[in-house]
Amino acid sequence: MSRLFRVLALLSALALVLAACGDDGGDAADDGDDTSPTATGGPAELGGTLVISNWDAYMPKDLVRNFENETGVDVELAIHTTNEDIMGKIQAQNGSGFDLVFVSGPFVQALANQGWAAQLDHAKIPNAEGLATEATQLSYDPGNVYSMPYAWGTTGICYRSDLVEETPTSWEVFRDPPAELDGQMTMLGTDRWLLQPALLSLGYSINTTDPGEIEEAVAWTEEAKSHLLGFDDTTFYSKLVSGEAVAVQAWDGWCNYGILEDPNIEFVIPDEGSDVWTDTMVVLESSENKDAAHAFIDYVLSEEVGASVAEFVLYKVPNTDAMAAVDPEVLEAFPNMALTADELFQQEAQVDLGTDGTQLWSEAATRIKAA
Repeated sequence: MSRLFRVLALLSALALVLAACGDDGGDAADDGDDTSPTATGGPAELGGTLVISNWDAYMPKDLVRNFENETGVDVELAIHTTNEDIMGKIQAQNGSGFDLVFVSGPFVQALANQGWAAQLDHAKIPNAEGLATEATQLSYDPGNVYSMPYAWGTTGICYRSDLVEETPTSWEVFRDPPAELDGQMTMLGTDRWLLQPALLSLGYSINTTDPGEIEEAVAWTEEAKSHLLGFDDTTFYSKLVSGEAVAVQAWDGWCNYGILEDPNIEFVIPDEGSDVWTDTMVVLESSENKDAAHAFIDYVLSEEVGASVAEFVLYKVPNTDAMAAVDPEVLEAFPNMALTADELFQQEAQVDLGTDGTQLWSEAATRIKAA
């Protein structure tokens, strides 16, 4: 049985679950079968308990079990729904409660600024040598001082090629759509993505904290809102599959879940550009089992395990060796997974907006949704 066939079978079942219950933040994936390979050369007899918090179903189910078997470490896996969710839990415990957490790039800066992120010992993560050069120069954590990247991608327009006359190649399609798309589109409602189409269309940075530029983006987005089915972070690809929507703002991996069910669904990065988002692994300074946390990161960054992660979550991983090991049939079926690091980083990477900037964006998003 080819790996692609196994992935398709598992994700077909996953699609039904996601359509029924949804998730947040573009971080859904299969936690299905027991076929992920084990890494080689991992540390032995580490022992102890490692408490990890990750998004639900964001890694193959057997990844944790295989790591436990290889290292003797017991893993307690907690689930968070959003970056804000896990940050709130950490803050409530004054920077403790977990050994290792998965967060998106800008939140690495926030953890480091609070003194909650431990500096990584790269000597204990030899598989980091397989990372793409771009993955070692991420603007939120140059040199991977506090974090190691887990997966990365971009955002674009996911659309039904059989239901549109022309490929929607501009973010302006949401503000000024052709008649065939009017009222049949969705945009993402999460703060960091809600304003991006407007900012990119207006020629501004996706990391702006300029009040005037934010106001222009609010006006643009409010105008776009009148042409939408709504803001949707969880069921947008299901709406594409059913035909209720014909074009949606989407994370590339989530678009792949739609492609899985209907090959007429395609993904495009608009002409004005897009973002680069990165999900990362961070060891907390409060951890009393840092060796095991480093061993887990190293395990995930191994070639075989990294490839299995990419094949199951249908997102790109920043490990060059791992992506080279991904089944070519998977890359053919989901073309956006074949984007190289160089191609991906033609887009602008997200960075932390700071306390004032985050508040400005949050207030803007609240006003748009309430209007």
